[in-house]
Amino acid sequence: MNFKQKTVMFLATGCYIGNISFAPGTFGSVLGLPLCFFLSKIDISIAVLLTLIFILCAIWIANEAEKILKTEDPGCIVIDEIAGIILTLFGLPFNITSVTAGFLVFRALDIWKPYPIRFLENKFSGGIGIVLDDVVAGILSNLILRLFLKII
Repeated sequence: MNFKQKTVMFLATGCYIGNISFAPGTFGSVLGLPLCFFLSKIDISIAVLLTLIFILCAIWIANEAEKILKTEDPGCIVIDEIAGIILTLFGLPFNITSVTAGFLVFRALDIWKPYPIRFLENKFSGGIGIVLDDVVAGILSNLILRLFLKII
C-alpha cells in the first residue's frame, strides 16, 4: 500500500478503530463524539460548513477505501458513522441526555435501517452509498431527538 492508500484507510477506518472485530460502527460513532462536542461550541454557520465538508470528504474517502479493499461497503469503514453521529447531534446541546439519547437513536436506526435508509443504501453504490444511509439516519435521529427533548 502506498502513502495515499494508507492515509485513506487510516481516515476511513477512524484511526483503525473500524478494524475492531465486534461493533465497529458503534465504536466509530463513539469516535465522532469529540467532533460533535467541537461543532457544538462554534458558530453555527461555520459548523454547517465544516459538516458539509466532512460529509463530502467522507464520501470520497469511503469510495477510495472501498476500491482499495475491493469489497462493497466493508464494515471496517466507519467514517460514515462519524458523519451520522455528527448530524444526529448537530445544533443540539452537548450534554449527557442529548448525547446518550442521540447515540442510542442513531445506532438503532443505523442497524435497523427503516425506510428510506435501507432503500438509499441499496440504491447507491460506492462512497455515496456507504455514507448516504448514515447521513439520512443522522438527520432522522436528529429530528427524533429534537422531539424527545421537547417532550422531556
